[in-house]
Amino acid sequence: MNHIPKAGVVQRDQPVLQFEQVNFSYGDVHVLWDVSFAVEARKIVSLVGSNGSGKTTALRTITGILKISSGRIIFGGKPLNSMSTEEIVDSGIVYVPEGRGIFADMSVRENLDMGSYSRHARPFHDTILKKVYSLFPILEKRASQRAGTLSGGESQMLAIGRGIMQAPKLLMLDEPSAGISPLVCDTIFETIQRLRDEESLTVLLVEQDAGRALKICDSAFVMENGRITISGTGSDLLDNQYVKRAYLGL
Repeated sequence: MNHIPKAGVVQRDQPVLQFEQVNFSYGDVHVLWDVSFAVEARKIVSLVGSNGSGKTTALRTITGILKISSGRIIFGGKPLNSMSTEEIVDSGIVYVPEGRGIFADMSVRENLDMGSYSRHARPFHDTILKKVYSLFPILEKRASQRAGTLSGGESQMLAIGRGIMQAPKLLMLDEPSAGISPLVCDTIFETIQRLRDEESLTVLLVEQDAGRALKICDSAFVMENGRITISGTGSDLLDNQYVKRAYLGL
């Protein structure tokens, strides 16, 4: 079986990522308010909440695209605050944004090849490509097809596959269910679980479909108006009466 190579070894139940009292503002608009959470190694951690709650902003601060106002973001024991986005990517953090961002005029295979450009991923290109094709067989069938002609679900698979090609230590997925059919969503979320169970990959999942996210995650944090309001295991939050009313429609 082909496995995704990852630089370094992180012990299970140890935090890969620590988000400590983070604040962020767009000008005079305060978006994140003293947000704290931890992502443990080899686990799926979900941030759930409505649109505008600050979930995507949190991911973008981790990548360095947005610079925090105060607080600390620590990855693998090292602070990210002073690092460039390129340095953060080289450290093993991979961000698959909402909207996929694939290269429409390139082939599926060329898109995947672009994923292994980083120094630490390049030597493992062939091994990881085989793994991506085993996770998403449709991508191998579509390898020579122009990416812009894929369906929404296939495009999402390609975006995640390109992220995997970067040999991540932490894979961050932003709204992977957006704009795709329930059947394809099932495949995507099953694959996220396989990445944890078969590859020991750490996943930080931002998802508006709280029901799907909570069913597969090990721990979860509810974000509302830029604050963490509820936290617990996925099963705990599925049983939480407020979460049921506000996010599950029950």
